[in-house]
Amino acid sequence: MIDWLAFLLVLLSALIGASVVVSAYSLGIRLLTISGRTPVVTPAEFTDAITVITPAEAKAAAKRAAKAARKNPLSEGEKRVAFLGACACFALSGIAVIVGIWLIVGEHLMKLFGLA
Repeated sequence: MIDWLAFLLVLLSALIGASVVVSAYSLGIRLLTISGRTPVVTPAEFTDAITVITPAEAKAAAKRAAKAARKNPLSEGEKRVAFLGACACFALSGIAVIVGIWLIVGEHLMKLFGLA
């Protein structure tokens, strides 16, 4: 017999957990960009890559990011607060992932190391 209440509980907790992780990470990226520290990823060479940007395109993207950072209307204090908020969002996202992993394997680890 299927315990539908337990199934619903797992479904809702998975949806809420995924929403928290994605929302915290995306808000962190947004705050990081607002603070003037736009993450620019350098191109990598992969043999099976679908799209690889050229070094010229990467340089242009870095130039656009630097120009946007100079045009930022926020004061230095506001940028610092946005950066700290981004760090807090990334920490929340990471902690949520670690707690989720612990909920899955924590009891087994406790038994493995003789702590339970």
